[in-house]
Amino acid sequence: MNLDAAGRLLLVVGLVIAGLGLLLVLGGRLPFLGQLPGDVSLRWGSGSLYFPIVTCLVLSVAVTVGVNILLHVLHRP
Repeated sequence: MNLDAAGRLLLVVGLVIAGLGLLLVLGGRLPFLGQLPGDVSLRWGSGSLYFPIVTCLVLSVAVTVGVNILLHVLHRP
């Protein structure tokens, strides 16, 4: 592995770690996250069930777009 490839790899890993840190810091402050229409929330007696279907779909699309942009910038198929 040459220095150019190693530098790019370190840059990508650093950006991924910074992105995850930002998501953890801001994740609790996004009021709509986990409360979108279509998220399943059932409560009964002493139990409850919560499954954020639409939130998972939105996050999946956002991550897919982000990864595709990153791969396009790095010129990798």
